[in-house]
Amino acid sequence: MGGRLVVAISPADVGRRVTVRRRVPGGFRDVVGELISWHGGVLAVRRRDGELVEIAEDTLAAAKVVPPPPERRGR
Repeated sequence: MGGRLVVAISPADVGRRVTVRRRVPGGFRDVVGELISWHGGVLAVRRRDGELVEIAEDTLAAAKVVPPPPERRGR
């Protein structure tokens, strides 16, 4: 069966790479990127493509710190 959803990040994780699952109408949405800030109940996560995603703390369903992405080799 499915695992329990846990929010395992805090404002102390600003600057780290995270994955966040949040509740949206009709289900969930995920974002992976660097946690840029966490102020006033809003998290800001910058995705690899540069997009800044703002997430209301009260919509968090699960979150954790993840390792850096693998380095790309060659061209």
